[in-house]
Amino acid sequence: MTISSSVVVVTGASSGLGVELSYEAARRGARVVLVARRSDRLEEVARQVTELGGTADVIVADVSLEQECYRVIDSTLSKYGQIDVLFNNAGRGNMARVEDTPTEQWRSMFAVNVDSIFWLTARALPLMRARNAGHIVAISSVAGRYGHPLNAAYVAAKHAVVGFIAALRTELVGTNIHATTICPAGIITEWADATEGGSIGTMYGAAIPRSRVLAREQGLQTAPLSRMMTAKECSDIIWNAVDTGRSDDVYTHNGTRELAVLSTQDRCAQEDKFEALWIAMNQTYEEQRSSK
Repeated sequence: MTISSSVVVVTGASSGLGVELSYEAARRGARVVLVARRSDRLEEVARQVTELGGTADVIVADVSLEQECYRVIDSTLSKYGQIDVLFNNAGRGNMARVEDTPTEQWRSMFAVNVDSIFWLTARALPLMRARNAGHIVAISSVAGRYGHPLNAAYVAAKHAVVGFIAALRTELVGTNIHATTICPAGIITEWADATEGGSIGTMYGAAIPRSRVLAREQGLQTAPLSRMMTAKECSDIIWNAVDTGRSDDVYTHNGTRELAVLSTQDRCAQEDKFEALWIAMNQTYEEQRSSK
């Protein structure tokens, strides 16, 4: 896809991966529509986008709300008459055992991680179909392919993202509109510390070294964790998928595709690889609850 002068919409554009996706769009000379809730951060990203050679538009919106999603798409189409790439990047995680997860938190996970993608995509599709062009990118996670403890609401939501895009692709057969699911593992951003219910990043930080001790003591496998990736590294991989056009689900981190495949072939074998880490996380969680 030729990005120069194209219109690229990025949700969750005020931090992390969304910022890097926006910067790369700018380097390619795109008109970048920046969407997030934090106006001050968006304005700074917009300034950088302009300096990098792009054109920036800021839309302050909460994409967990249906009408806000429609406003994002309608405003963009009203101004530009097209959307060439829609990056459904906005997302948030949670940390709680299933029995400790409030209904509000469960619904929040689906609203921002799943519902927003449905609302934005459904609103953008008619014009994409009329033009027979466009690319819809949804940021899922390796958590959309196999389970993780203490964030079942997030895991369920990211599984839903994978299913939604898979179904959408079947409806786009024979068109020049593409849909791609991105399944990253750990990215160095503020995401892991902004999870609802507490910092999942802090939890992993405590549980990983503990899990290595457990593995040695109990003869368990050491969890096959992939290297943390910068947002820029991840963005480059995602943009390569956009350049490719029709592409498979994208696993940005080494070894995660193989784990996802294993989870469909033998879920017990996949879970066994992480047993020491999951035990350590559950123990750490219980200790944190008891200390409150």
